[in-house]
Amino acid sequence: MDGGPRVPEQRRPGFPAEEEESGALRFGVLGPVRAWRDGETLATGSPQQRALLAALLLREGRTATAGELIDALWGEEPPSQALAAVRTYASRLRKVLDPGVLVSESGGYAVRGLAEGALDLARAQDLAAAAEKARSVGDLCHARDLLRRALDLWDGEVLAGVPGPYAQTQRVRLGEWRLQLLETRLDMDLDQGCHAEAVSELTALTAAHPLRERLRELLMLALYRSGRQAEALAVYADTRRLLADELGVDPRPGLQELQQRILQADPALAELSAATAETATATLRPAQLPATVSDFTGRAAFVRELSDVLSAASGESASGRVMAVSALAGIGGVGKTTLAVHVAHRARAAFPDGQLYVDLQGAGARPAEPETVLGSFLRALGTADSAIPDSLEERAALYRSVLDGRRVLVLLDNARDAAQVRPLLPGTDGCAALVTARVRMVDLAGAHLVDLDVMAPEEALALFTKIVGEERVASERQAALDVVGACGFLPLAIRIAASRLAARRTWTVSVLAAKLADERRRLDELQAGDQAVEATFELGYGQLEPAQARAFRLLGLADGPDISLAAAAAVLDLPAQDTEDLLESLVDTSLLESAAPGRYRFHDLVRLYARACAERTERDGNAPSERGAALSRLLDFYLATAAGVYAIERPGDRLVDGLEPTEYPGLTFTEGSAALDWLYTEAAPLLACVRQSAGTARLRRAVDLLWAAKDLTESGANSHQYEATARAMCDATGSAADTRAEGRARTVLSDVLLVSGRIEHAEEEARLAMRLAGSAEDSAAVSWVANNRGLVCLHQRRYAEGKGLFHQAIAGFRATDNRAGEASALSNLSRAQLGMGNVAEAVDIARQGLAVYAELGRTMRLANGHFALGVALTRAGRHEEALGEFAEALDLFGDHRQRLWEGATNFRLAEVHLAAGRPSSAAQHAEQALALGCIGGDRMRGNVLALLGRALSALGQADRARACWREALSLYEQHDAQEVGEVRALLARSVAR
Repeated sequence: MDGGPRVPEQRRPGFPAEEEESGALRFGVLGPVRAWRDGETLATGSPQQRALLAALLLREGRTATAGELIDALWGEEPPSQALAAVRTYASRLRKVLDPGVLVSESGGYAVRGLAEGALDLARAQDLAAAAEKARSVGDLCHARDLLRRALDLWDGEVLAGVPGPYAQTQRVRLGEWRLQLLETRLDMDLDQGCHAEAVSELTALTAAHPLRERLRELLMLALYRSGRQAEALAVYADTRRLLADELGVDPRPGLQELQQRILQADPALAELSAATAETATATLRPAQLPATVSDFTGRAAFVRELSDVLSAASGESASGRVMAVSALAGIGGVGKTTLAVHVAHRARAAFPDGQLYVDLQGAGARPAEPETVLGSFLRALGTADSAIPDSLEERAALYRSVLDGRRVLVLLDNARDAAQVRPLLPGTDGCAALVTARVRMVDLAGAHLVDLDVMAPEEALALFTKIVGEERVASERQAALDVVGACGFLPLAIRIAASRLAARRTWTVSVLAAKLADERRRLDELQAGDQAVEATFELGYGQLEPAQARAFRLLGLADGPDISLAAAAAVLDLPAQDTEDLLESLVDTSLLESAAPGRYRFHDLVRLYARACAERTERDGNAPSERGAALSRLLDFYLATAAGVYAIERPGDRLVDGLEPTEYPGLTFTEGSAALDWLYTEAAPLLACVRQSAGTARLRRAVDLLWAAKDLTESGANSHQYEATARAMCDATGSAADTRAEGRARTVLSDVLLVSGRIEHAEEEARLAMRLAGSAEDSAAVSWVANNRGLVCLHQRRYAEGKGLFHQAIAGFRATDNRAGEASALSNLSRAQLGMGNVAEAVDIARQGLAVYAELGRTMRLANGHFALGVALTRAGRHEEALGEFAEALDLFGDHRQRLWEGATNFRLAEVHLAAGRPSSAAQHAEQALALGCIGGDRMRGNVLALLGRALSALGQADRARACWREALSLYEQHDAQEVGEVRALLARSVAR
């Protein structure tokens, strides 16, 4: 099969992969020779009888004479009764197959009347032909999918177990064809940017087919594009040596040329092929622009100015094509986004390859990170997740490569500064960017700067009239001028006021003008600049019903990029339906945005204004303690829900029993997938709620919420935000002199540091956490931090000390009936026993831990039990048993979205395969571990690279092995790891050979 090391979804043994018509016959030759009817396997007889059936099937309906069939089955030395045997086989097959399928003709036999696609080989040929057609028109995504489906039809060795020279010839032919299909598909994988994904597969294939130069060439390119230049060059050196030793020849010219281009760091190698651009153009043209407003008014000079710049970028002007950047600046609410979106829609035809859009949240406390935005853009442009690199620089380079040769418009809305914008700009002519921000970006080189001011009175009145209607304004022109004047000619304020009037048919324009007159003092202050937006929002806020106003004030209190309907209901202390009605009414007034179904967000300045309203209301005595109570309910909601998720993921773990009590309930889930969906979706607002609780009476609950949400760091999805929040909680609890809360916060931080491989820092935090938790008599924290300290000892090879700490943890967990904690500590104790050389005892203890986990159900933690037992069995030399345990662990970690643990399991699988003398499989799993990442951070990456080097060395790829060891050595030296000496010795021995 062409897949990577992950186990594919299993079909029922012997069952065809595709749906068949009722009663139809299906045949397979791309594996054992088999026949099915209605999904049931038919008896095809002895090997010679299957050989006869295969020979007829592969002739695609043509007649085979008796002599040809005898030659096919027995070659030059047929038995004396060969003809009689052929007739017997044919007779038996007729009884099994449908009438009229196996026919006698001209002294021979043929298989006729099969339904379309009845033979797996025919289906593979059709799929391959369709893939070639799709590729020829540039549709690489579809072509790759078709080839994958074709390759999935292979089920082991072609014609497995079938004797005879004809079968052997066909095995070779079809095996070669499969390799050609694989090479074609891998070539398209690289064209689509799936470099990291391809490395693992290519490593295994080159090990299995070491003299196949095309595979070596693809591997070199995949490694180079993954930032592994030294390994790419090492592949060439290994190939040249192997070809010289085995065949006495040099690599073919194409491979030599690729080596030279890699040595010269040819920029063209990092670029995707022209076919990729054509594919993305044909199949993925992002159209992300928000809808333009139907009542856009005025701004004619700005529209012409910006349109001219975009025309120059698209090549429609006399000056030719350039890469143009226009940056619009102005106060909030002045209409920057509306103008930019309107101009972008007008220019869509000039940018046929798509339009990208992002709100950079530059005015908020946490602007969007450029690397996050680039990841979103690359996905929108068709780049696979596995091909998106981690660093900002690599993502920006790939982004520019993907855009090369395309005409794409990028709208970067609400930017903070030029530094945030620069990595997001296209790098080639034919593309253009529109940027909006509150500050003038004078430091954005080459940008066309546009300062957007408030509307002229005539434009403001025209906008107001379009929204309200000509008839209502015509008879009250002066009142309408009073309204737009009171709005300070600010588009957002005009739009809010006009929308209110349009929604109230019984009002006149004069009624609205009179209402706005009450705000004249504040609107005069609007001329001060930054207060303008607040005064404009005051107009809309004053029109809200009391319940709407309360919702507006309280929802603005919550930090985080958005808020779910359920969380908003907690803030407001209302049923979900009443909450939704209120929120939707606020959306109608433009004071709130609907980010997605069931999720809401404030514009950043509207949020600040809402908070000011809440402070003013509380200060005036109209709603004493309203803010604190709302945030307390929100924290209760998150804590109660996260505790429920924790309990589902970790049944038998008593940690939830020791969390701070909550008064407001959370959501409940009946199965793990929905629970995890909630946790990962709510990660950003949940962590923001924790941080917001620092320095308040809610501090203890906030720390417990962080602890209950620990899956966010182990999954690798939110590690950085989680760590920043943990550190903030350590500081806050220390300042508050809350020993119990600080002990828990530092326990959480030690977890984070262990996951990221910063062992020395983890030990420091764990020791401090132990002292604090002991002082506070916090038994739950004492047990968990003892477990963490034991893990530190494992990393530092202080096995006896670790053993003592794990025994301490086990005793603590048993005292509180924490079965999941006990199982965790037992699994870790097994590893300590391994380190002390007590292998049999380690296996026994690991089995005890697994048994406890198994009693608690099929959860993520059961995977940890299988993992620990797999490690112990590996050391015991029981490799096949270890593989079974790791396979179970891999499935469970995948089901629970624990990417880092998946990586760690692939590393352990690689260890087993290498120990069992299967270096090709070891290298494949090690590559998968590198692609996924591992628990343990850079130090663990060093372990994976060192292991990959040993596997490659065993495969005869010495240069690439040394490249891996050098990278591992660099990582070990950065962390002062004990493995430094081992890797140096490996390098020394490899050079001496």
